[in-house]
Amino acid sequence: MTGVIHRYRALVAAGELRADPDQEAAARRLDQLQKELEAAPPRGSTLWKLLRKAPEPPRGLYMWGGVGRGKSMLMDLFFDAVQVKRKKRAHFHEFMLDVHARLAQARKSETGDPIPPVVDSLTEEARLLCFDEMVVNNMADAAIMSRLFTGLLDKRVTIVTTSNRAPDDLYKNGLNRQLFLPFIDLIKERLDVMTLNGPTDYRLDRLGDATLWHSPNGPEATAALSEAFFRLTDYPPEDRAHVPSDDIPVQGGRLLHVPKSLKGVAVFSFKRLCAEARGAPDYLAIARKYHTVILVGIPVLGPENRNEAARFVTLIDSLYEYKVKLLASADAEPARLYPEGDGAFEFERTVSRLMEMQSDDYLALGHGSR
Repeated sequence: MTGVIHRYRALVAAGELRADPDQEAAARRLDQLQKELEAAPPRGSTLWKLLRKAPEPPRGLYMWGGVGRGKSMLMDLFFDAVQVKRKKRAHFHEFMLDVHARLAQARKSETGDPIPPVVDSLTEEARLLCFDEMVVNNMADAAIMSRLFTGLLDKRVTIVTTSNRAPDDLYKNGLNRQLFLPFIDLIKERLDVMTLNGPTDYRLDRLGDATLWHSPNGPEATAALSEAFFRLTDYPPEDRAHVPSDDIPVQGGRLLHVPKSLKGVAVFSFKRLCAEARGAPDYLAIARKYHTVILVGIPVLGPENRNEAARFVTLIDSLYEYKVKLLASADAEPARLYPEGDGAFEFERTVSRLMEMQSDDYLALGHGSR
């Protein structure tokens, strides 16, 4: 298997990426980490048992920078290339939801501190943990992260993560932030911190001057959104008849089916998201998981379909909260989407958000940022 730096340079040579010193440096560091992980004897192996002292585990990496600078792309190259049996990659929000579920289960056993058994269970599953888009938005996560990740690192787990924020800016101005500060110190002490802020914003570059809001609904709008999806995901033309779907977890133990799901981009119909009985947990699960949502078939709204309109408002609030990028087709422009009748006044805030979500300033924001 080829290493990360070889794969990265091949993409540059093929013209799929532009030369970028920050990306090159990160690719070299990930290539080094790949070699270290593959050379390290697995825990419990014969070589491990023969060693009088366990070797130091490979040092992990925290890559941060603006949106679209190639952090997730490099993580893809690294995770696919590294040949270790116990490795796990997850979006950071999904990982923390899993952690809280494990903590709740551990508390039921009434054996004391629930964090050590959760650390032990995670360590059994992976000696390499990779996270996309580390961002901390709530006190529940902030309060446990220092102890959780100290435990994982002490158990010789190697951590690689991406973020839109420098370590010092994580959970900035958050409630009881003093509980979180030891985690920032932990990152600086136990991980290498690298910045990716090269000249090319690949996400905006791929989006180009594409129209984000298409009106009216119809074949032309559908074709334009389909082309935007494939451009954003860089999906090979020969595979376009077989776009992967997904089922993402929703709070409460449910799963939400995503008809098209690829590289952080999801495609839904208005009918699936707003005509069916759904609520904030569904929409927040989408907002946490995807940096871009394509929504097709939005009708003109009014008192006659007010339930659907209310769900649409909640959906937009959730996407806006996590700075998700929205591409859509509708029977009207945002300002005329709920033209009159009971509820039209309340809908004006949603119109304002829909307009802001098409602005350059909004598009430049990182996913999950507040």
